[in-house]
Amino acid sequence: MERDVTRTVRAIAGTIFAASLLLSSNPTAASSVEQGRRLALQYCAKCHSTDKVSPSPLKIAPPLRTLHERYPIEMLQEALAEGIVTGHPTMPEFRFDADQVGDFMAFLKTLEQ
Repeated sequence: MERDVTRTVRAIAGTIFAASLLLSSNPTAASSVEQGRRLALQYCAKCHSTDKVSPSPLKIAPPLRTLHERYPIEMLQEALAEGIVTGHPTMPEFRFDADQVGDFMAFLKTLEQ
């Protein structure tokens, strides 16, 4: 009987632990995506579409939702951290800190679907 109680207590503790991990990780992921969306609106939306349907305001600027079709999105991580510089003068140079890179990448991943 004592073994059954011990197993039950362990099972309950394991369930509570797993649930707490799930609950604590989801808000972080959601806030990361939301922060990434804010960065896109602040730095990119003037030229690039930042949603899943709209055309970009600047015709030569691809919508952010199609970037993954052009090249692996992960390739942007280093460029975002070191400072994006392009071959055309209308795109400003900017640099994200490490947290911002992660947030922006999380947001871009939501546009791929």
